Amino acid sequence: MKPSFPGMNPYLEHPSLWPEVHFWLIAELAKSLNPILVPKYRAAVEKRVYLDSVLVGIADASIFQFNPANKLNSVVTTEILSKSVKVTIPQSEEITERYLEIREVQTGRVVTIIEVLSPKNKRVGEGREKYLTKRQKVLNSATHLVEIDLLRSGNFMPMAKAIPSDYRILVSRANLRPAAELYPFNLREAIPQFLLPLQPEDQEPIIDLSEILRQISQDAALDMAIDYSQPPVPPLSSSDFEWLKSR
Repeated sequence: MKPSFPGMNPYLEHPSLWPEVHFWLIAELAKSLNPILVPKYRAAVEKRVYLDSVLVGIADASIFQFNPANKLNSVVTTEILSKSVKVTIPQSEEITERYLEIREVQTGRVVTIIEVLSPKNKRVGEGREKYLTKRQKVLNSATHLVEIDLLRSGNFMPMAKAIPSDYRILVSRANLRPAAELYPFNLREAIPQFLLPLQPEDQEPIIDLSEILRQISQDAALDMAIDYSQPPVPPLSSSDFEWLKSR
């Protein structure tokens, strides 16, 4: 039986499921925002693509066949080869990360960027470097930034004062920087609702991530891909796991 969660469902963080959750989150955010934003704005799905090094499997053995017809192979060695140790080497993989741009329809100007963090954004490597470069470029511009972090594992994004929490939402308004609004929350708490920053004269819509997650869980049948009899991945703290079992 599925446990009831007041906010984030930690089972959605599983590495094999998160890419699908991330895709649906971006799509559902755009779908829910556009009826409110038009005709002045529209939410457009954008992407960044980069190469990242990942560890993948390599062949277990290579077989060389002796060919008597080949004079280069006519000398057969009787030496005993040293025993090798199998290792895994990193290979390049093309990564695509999607995000939202809130654009002014008349001018095409990007007013707000909405990012949903991925695991690669939160661990050392090309993915984090690319994201931090893009993040700083936005923070140095006149564009608002909304950064949604629904992953317990990995490194937090840079800010002057670290506030420990399982999850966090950052709303950085261009006109108020370097000050920003941080919504930290934990597994046992509801996901905070927040206002989507637009231009000063506009009424700002409320973003309800709990409702969006509920909708995508239904539309994508995510519960069918989860075994609730097993502990979540990444693992919970011992106290949170006991709390989970009580749900």
